[in-house]
Amino acid sequence: MKIARFSSKGEDPRYGILDERALVVLAGDPMYQGFETTGERVPLSEAKLLAPVIPRSKVIGVGLNYAEHADEMDDVSSDDPVVFLKPNTSVIGPEDPIRLPEGVGRVDHEGELAVVIGSLAKNVRREDFASVILGYTIANDVTARDLQARDGQWTRAKGFDTFCPLGPVIETEIDPSDIRLETRVDGDLRQVASTSEMVHDIPELIEFVSSIWTLLPGDVILTGTPAGVGEIRDGEVVEVTISGIGTLKNPVIARK
Repeated sequence: MKIARFSSKGEDPRYGILDERALVVLAGDPMYQGFETTGERVPLSEAKLLAPVIPRSKVIGVGLNYAEHADEMDDVSSDDPVVFLKPNTSVIGPEDPIRLPEGVGRVDHEGELAVVIGSLAKNVRREDFASVILGYTIANDVTARDLQARDGQWTRAKGFDTFCPLGPVIETEIDPSDIRLETRVDGDLRQVASTSEMVHDIPELIEFVSSIWTLLPGDVILTGTPAGVGEIRDGEVVEVTISGIGTLKNPVIARK
């Protein structure tokens, strides 16, 4: 089931189940009110898809979670996952522009599978990981690469406004263990991998992250990017596609 957050005809954002060419409107936020429908259908042609979730608490990133990406960054994967935080103000939705901050140097795309937490979770055992997940979406962990190297930590480099595109939907019924991820810039294939190549799989990530932070409904975990990260420039369009979920598309513009 694909869950979308959308606006239509100037109304406040609502949630719906994607049904081919229409959205079946939900009575409320599915994280708190389940999947009861109102009976209303909104044609996709009349809807603007928004970020499917705005994390109430945090976006948790995972670094160096594909061995070939660690190699291209001249780094090594660690025994424990490398984790960092992005503010919820970095989140944007499909078709929203990634805005390049002035004077920061190189900015890179990082296509990723994202986990959307659906319930309060603390110290989750790996065998219970699925019980706390609402579903999966697509993310682009945009990174100011020069700042990442200069600062020696990642908060500023990954935390700018617009640096966390999410969408287009949350897929609630997918096996995340072996699905294909591709990233294209202006149609040029930059990244291609399977989630089976992760150093730390999703059950391990849920167990590890929930041992550090209490996870709240709506929190998002970015599971890491494969090799092939590269610079994005003003006027380009980034598309991240994950099998079974869809394509997250965002233009890139220079901040004036």
